[in-house]
Order: sequence, then structure tokens, then C-alpha cells
Amino acid sequence: MHTLLAGVAILLPTFLLLRFLATTSIRHIVIQSCRAIADRLHLHQTYTVPQFDPTTLLPNPLYSRVAAYLSSLQHADSSAAATNLLSGSNPSHDIILSPDPNRHVITDRFLSALLSWSNHPASSPASGCKFVLCLRKKDKRRILRPYLQHILSVSEDVGREIKSFTTHFAPSAAAAESPWRAVPFAHPATMETVVMDADLKGKVKSDLELFLKSKQYYHRLGRAWKRSYLLHGPPGTGKSSFVAAMARFLCFDVYEIDFSKFADDSDLLKLLSQTTPRSVVVIEDLDRILANSSGNLSLSGLLKFMDGIGCEERVMIYTMTSKEGIDPSVLRPGRIDVQIHFPLCDFPAFKALAGNYLGVKEHKLFPQVEEVFLSGASLSPAEIGEIMIANRGSPSRALKSVITALQAADAAASDARAVRLMRTAAAAAAAAGDDGGGGVFCRESVHTVREFRKLYGLLRIGSRRKEESSVPSSELGGGSGPLEKEGRIEGGGAKS
Repeated sequence: MHTLLAGVAILLPTFLLLRFLATTSIRHIVIQSCRAIADRLHLHQTYTVPQFDPTTLLPNPLYSRVAAYLSSLQHADSSAAATNLLSGSNPSHDIILSPDPNRHVITDRFLSALLSWSNHPASSPASGCKFVLCLRKKDKRRILRPYLQHILSVSEDVGREIKSFTTHFAPSAAAAESPWRAVPFAHPATMETVVMDADLKGKVKSDLELFLKSKQYYHRLGRAWKRSYLLHGPPGTGKSSFVAAMARFLCFDVYEIDFSKFADDSDLLKLLSQTTPRSVVVIEDLDRILANSSGNLSLSGLLKFMDGIGCEERVMIYTMTSKEGIDPSVLRPGRIDVQIHFPLCDFPAFKALAGNYLGVKEHKLFPQVEEVFLSGASLSPAEIGEIMIANRGSPSRALKSVITALQAADAAASDARAVRLMRTAAAAAAAAGDDGGGGVFCRESVHTVREFRKLYGLLRIGSRRKEESSVPSSELGGGSGPLEKEGRIEGGGAKS
């Protein structure tokens, strides 16, 4: 018994001492000493990544890649000063881990090998900071090249902030300064939030993913590595939101081109050359631009821009209201690879909007809404979305307001059709009158139009009475809301 107590008395202080050493900085001092001894024995190899190229004094792109990669590592050895915590692109949510310039050591493991990174402060403003990679010599041949490829791959999107670029002067106005002005890309649309047929959305995502992997394939074909999309449809159908969703899906910067800033075709081509790879280049209202023949840009200049010679890893997106009257050379495959039609809202899209805006998957008023849609009534998704936002506190009130708005839009469209029919009949009557037979033709035409309007009026009165017995009128939200409706992929080189 006495021997047991003596052993406990010896082991207990030893255990407490070891525990103390393991939980204090003394442990790290021992680790650093072991590393120093290993360095003196030349067991490690070091590689330096300078912030600036020593020969050209230009920024070293690899330095920013390594910084982004290190910020993604979960384990940071606290043997030196504490790691810096910085706000990311979204200050309310994103926090970035940044190596402290006071030679802070960050450890990493790759293929079972232990590596360490240290961040060395700048010795002078011209030299900049530098990262130093340290690994065991016996692991160098086995892991160095795969590890560097791993860093490039991981850092591709880590910490990358999407930017939106707009032109603030023509390229020729100040050659020494970039004509692009950048701001953080703030549009919240994603592929998950846009309302779109699931099959169509899947095809678009697959097309974009295939494009990202096809650099060698495009080069083997002798083609520029770019993809062109045409989004066409009435205003408020979701074209701009879909552009934002594509940019977020690709993690590409967005360049919006304003044609009013250009003096001639050369300005447009210069501007394209000053965009960067991994970017989405957007031209909105292409039909309006083509119709403005008094502008400074020619069709040939626009076609050269669309060809995108010399541009790599870019997605070109054009929007227009209608393809009618557009020169076929603009729409040919190669200039436009994928065409997506954005129609007005139909009932399936309405149900998706109701789920997003109101949190409603099914409702007793859905059959009535479907009946109104089947009668030919329609609104843009933006208009329906704004109604739902204005009445989001009560799904029933929101759906009744949508029904009322659809009926009003249908009535207005029918009146417009009747007016167009009357004008057509009047024009035909005038033409017949010039030939001497206008009296009879005019009376018959007017009589036909009157009968049509009388029949249409009776149908509308009956429909209104039926609807008023089941749907009380309610207030209608105004304005323009989210743009969230997409259509189908058409021709233009799309594969489906």
C-alpha cells in the first residue's frame, strides 16, 4: 500500500506538468524548436510566392490565389499573432479568415503530407508581402505539383466577389484609364429563385456546365471559347433576372454595355477587348438598338462584336422584346447559340409564383385562376408578382386580386382587338369605295362589326355576373415587381 501511494505521488505531479505543457504556449515553443532543428538539418524545402513579380513589378496573380486558398483553410496554427477576421462581400453574413502579416503560420495537409504557410510582411513598399511554403524534401516530388493544382482549383471561386461593370465613357475618351466602372454585383436572383420549367432550367444549367468544361474542345474546333444566348419576350417576363441567375451560377462578373456611350464601331470593339475572362457580357434591348438606324453604330460593327473574335471564356447575352423584323444574319448559329423565349405568365408559372411569394402550394381559388388563364387572359410575371407582394399578408386576397387583374387585362385586350377589327374594316371599306362598290361593302362591314361587339358584350356581361357571385373585388397592387418567368429553348444551335 505504501509503495502504491508513493507511485501515485510521483506520477500525479508528472501528469499535471505534462497537461500544463500541452495546454500552454510552452507546447508551441517546443514545436517551433523542433522545426528550427529540422530546418538546420535541411529536412525541409521552401518556396516563396511574392506579391509582385521581381522583374516586371506587376502584381503576381498566384499571390491572390494563395491568399484566397489560405482563407478557406479551417485549421490555423495560433503559434504567432491571431488571424485577422475581415468582412466579405456581404458584411452581414460573410467573414473571411486572413493570414496576419506578422509571420503567422498556417498548417495544411495534402496526400498525408504536412505543409505549412507563413506570411512575411513587406520589407519595402516596392517589394510587397510574400507567402512562404514549407514542406519536407522527401514529399516534394510526390505532392508539389498536385498540391499547386489543388490550390488553383480551390481558389477559383473561394472568396470571389462577383462585380458588375458599367461604362462611364467611351474607350477612346481616355486611353490611360479603363472605361469600365465596377461595383459589387447585388442582384439576388439565383437559379433556385427564378420561376422556370424544371426541364428547361435543367437544360440551361447543363449547357452552362458543359461550356465551362469545353475549352479544349472549342480550341480543337478552331472556335473562340464563348457561348451566346438570346432571351426574347415581352417586358416583365424575367429576362434580366435570368441574366443575374446565370452570372451567379457561373460565378462570372457582369459587363453591361450602354450603346449611347459609343462614337463608332471601333469603340464597341475596344470595349469588348477590355472585358476580362470569366465574364458575362450583356446587351439589353437589341431589337431597339437595331431599329435605331440613326445611331453611330453600323450593323457590320455589331456583327463583328457578336462574333467575339479574340474573346475567351465569356458568355454573351442579348435580350429583345421580339424577333420579328430582325436581320437573319444577327440570329444565325455561331452568333446566337441558344434562344430562350420568355412568354407571359401561364397557370403553371402562376402556381410557382404563388409558392415563392405567398408560400401557397394549393388553394381553393386555384381552379378559378386556371379557368381565367384558359380563357386567354394573361399578365407578365412581374405584374402578378407585384400583386402578390402588395397582398402577401392574405393569400386569398392576393389570389382574388390576381383574378380581377387578369379579367381586366382580358377585357382591355378584347377591346383593343375590336378596335383593330373596326379599323381594318373601315380601311377595307374605303378601299372598296374607291372601286365604286364601297356602299354595300361598308354597310356589311359595319354591320358585322356591330354584331361582333354585341355578342362579345353579352359574353362579358355573363362572365362578369358569374365571377362577381364568387369573387368580391379587392384592391390591386401597382408598379413593377420581380421578373421571374422563363420560356423554352429554341433552335439557334441549342442541343436538347
